[in-house]
Amino acid sequence: MIAAWFARMNQRERLLTLGVGGVVFLLINLFLWSALLGRSANLRADWAAQSSARTEQKVYLDEYDTWTRRAAWLKKYQPSLTNPAEASSLLTQVQQIAGKYTVQIDNPQIGSVEKTPTHQSVAATIETKSGWEPLVHFLSDAQNPEAFIVFENVNLMIDSGDPTIMRGRFKIAKWFKAAGGK
Repeated sequence: MIAAWFARMNQRERLLTLGVGGVVFLLINLFLWSALLGRSANLRADWAAQSSARTEQKVYLDEYDTWTRRAAWLKKYQPSLTNPAEASSLLTQVQQIAGKYTVQIDNPQIGSVEKTPTHQSVAATIETKSGWEPLVHFLSDAQNPEAFIVFENVNLMIDSGDPTIMRGRFKIAKWFKAAGGK
């Protein structure tokens, strides 16, 4: 049937039909190959993501004992927030550490209590002025693990008048157990 139909065409119609058929064939192949290669790329990406997740899970399982000990240590030593006025004690504690290393504290401001699923925090904002070495000692001393003090935001710059002096603006928070003691 197709042969009879093709035989009735003149030479020009046959060439045009073969040309259109070839273009349609190429477009269908292009569509199919792009779909297959796209699917293959998606499967490779999914496989890589699952492989990465599996590697991450292996690390978590290998370090399970460490994380269990850390959780027990936090449960034992992390203080509970009894009063939102703890922010003033945070400022006092930070000022004592700063005084130990001759770090000048300016413009102390007490922030509000923030609650997250893992902890509660009381924040304070301070500005400092000191030499580089005392500032490093202050930062190191203030962040010891038993203090539960965290520098949430740090902005350091060199004093324009004296290049040996560092100026800093810090948002400091003390972390407490989550509400409910979890």
